[in-house]
Amino acid sequence: MTNSDTSSQATWRPATRQLHAGLERTAYGETSEALFLTSGFVYDNAEQAAKTFTGEVTHYQYSRFGNPTVAALERRLADLEGAEACVATATGMGAVSSALLSHVKAGDRVVASSALFGSCHWIVANLLPRYGVTTVFVDGTNLDEWAEALSEPTAAVLLESPSNPMLEILDIAAISTLAHKAGAIVVVDNVFASPVYQKPLALGADVVVYSCTKHIDGQGRVLGGAVLGRAQWITETLQPFTRNTGNALSPFNAWVMLKGLETLSLRVDAMTRNAAQVADYLASAPGIVTVRYPGRADHPQYALAQRQMSGGGTLVAFEVAGGREGAFAFMNALKLIAISNNLGDSRSLVTHPVTTTHSKIDPEARAALGINEGTIRFSVGLEDAQDLIDDLARGFAALSAL
Repeated sequence: MTNSDTSSQATWRPATRQLHAGLERTAYGETSEALFLTSGFVYDNAEQAAKTFTGEVTHYQYSRFGNPTVAALERRLADLEGAEACVATATGMGAVSSALLSHVKAGDRVVASSALFGSCHWIVANLLPRYGVTTVFVDGTNLDEWAEALSEPTAAVLLESPSNPMLEILDIAAISTLAHKAGAIVVVDNVFASPVYQKPLALGADVVVYSCTKHIDGQGRVLGGAVLGRAQWITETLQPFTRNTGNALSPFNAWVMLKGLETLSLRVDAMTRNAAQVADYLASAPGIVTVRYPGRADHPQYALAQRQMSGGGTLVAFEVAGGREGAFAFMNALKLIAISNNLGDSRSLVTHPVTTTHSKIDPEARAALGINEGTIRFSVGLEDAQDLIDDLARGFAALSAL
């Protein structure tokens, strides 16, 4: 393989990095990245095979351990994130679970924000305690609670910012400072902000995780995840776990995500412009109880969002009157916007968190997070903003007819 010219990479801006970072071409000089759809690799001789397994020579051995197409995605993601290294995983939840399970052991302690995606919440609340790990939840926006929880030795901290689905903004820098004093690594799920709008490592976090299914693919095609951080931690802690437990990304999915990265900024910026217009419309619509959008001045953590993020993002959370009945009537009246629990897609999607993504969380815990029966999470897509507003008007018409 031959590397692309790296002489000017240090000055490349994000949009250029999304296209060119880490590019390697084969001897055939292909324009697009090559797809190595293979399970294994052959050796020139038995000695080379033996030295590959001892680490004396560098050679691909098995796609569960490494694959050229997957490696290309990992290099590009690491470059875009400003990370030393990256491991791609089969799914986003594979990324979250691997980051935590590779790092903690029985007797350790994990502190997490209570505002987590349902499956992330399940890992902290149910899975880790099975293996003798003590877990503590805190109000992610309350630094006093973080300080109290991190006043004793801790192995890891897990948080989302913005959070799913209520878009709470957590102070990554302040939490990281507290966590490091307790001996913890800080793992940030950066899915909602995307690498376009937020750089957790630059804010003091140690590990960033993604569901690449979301904005990075962003077109509803494939599943995938990524864990990014320091090279030593990736090599010594994470990789032995992922390689031996089989949490490997398909080379085909990696290739699709490389194509998705080429338009990441274009899509996220356009979707964010739409989200801002939609949020403004929703804020004055009849039948609205609350609207949450980090780019609006009425967001509870607006000032922090302005410091920490470079854009408001593609998600809007809102609550309609009438509880579950009102939310269902609203959603069922939509003709353009689809009902789906995915997000970050080029097509606009809505979901009802109480009955889908957060249905397994205790009702009292959901209510404490502001996830109510009338709450709807809106992942804003690339459609014309006025068409989306016209469709939302259909929802409000149905709501008013109740």
